[in-house]
Amino acid sequence: MSELLQSIQENVVFLLEFLALICALFLVAYAAEKWAKKVSGDTERVLSTRKIAVIGVLSAISAILMLFEFPVPFAPPFYEIDFSELPALIGTFAYGPVAGVLIELCKILLKLLMKGTTTAFVGDLANFSIGCSYLLPASIIYLFKKTRKNAVVGCIAGTFVMTVVGTAFNAIYLLPKFAQLYGMPLDAIIGMGTAINPSINSVSSFVMLAVAPLNLLKGTSVSVMTLLIYKKLSPVLKTNEPIKVVKQKEKTKMTV
Repeated sequence: MSELLQSIQENVVFLLEFLALICALFLVAYAAEKWAKKVSGDTERVLSTRKIAVIGVLSAISAILMLFEFPVPFAPPFYEIDFSELPALIGTFAYGPVAGVLIELCKILLKLLMKGTTTAFVGDLANFSIGCSYLLPASIIYLFKKTRKNAVVGCIAGTFVMTVVGTAFNAIYLLPKFAQLYGMPLDAIIGMGTAINPSINSVSSFVMLAVAPLNLLKGTSVSVMTLLIYKKLSPVLKTNEPIKVVKQKEKTKMTV
């Protein structure tokens, strides 16, 4: 009975930590976006009806992409790569950091509804937090000056921050928490890494040789794909063309 109560307590604490992280990242995104709008004199709302609708669509696409995970040869099987950050980064570039955090959050919620969790929610926390650590630097840099050069710089900065944060977060929090919630010794997890790469013999070598390359590969791949397609998608995401078409038709009738 005491073990059950302890397990429930651990899961409740983990959930509260997850919620606190969500709030913290949202506040960072909101503060950065409001600051950038104040500096540039932009009076557009952080969230409009159109933005919310597109965020919903991009979240759904991200959730679907998250279901397609691919193993990497240098990490244990519970570390897989997916490209769910691609729609999130596109939405973040188009609408700002708040949109990026919302897409990440909605993506995780939709994925949990469709597939559930196989990592006691630790993997979902990792995907959300590390994804945000990639999106926020990239979008904040791009937000202040929306040029292709800044987009490239933002993607490089985001990939670097994601790699550093992902590596440190796994070493300090995620791996111990995964071991705790699963009741698995941390040495057993490290042993899974050793079976793939004999150089992995500690938590530090595990994250440096398995986690860091994974985040670097993911950030680079998503960045390249975003830079290739964002310019073509940007007018579609930002335009109000359907409204303009209707107005133009009404104007033509009146002229006739």
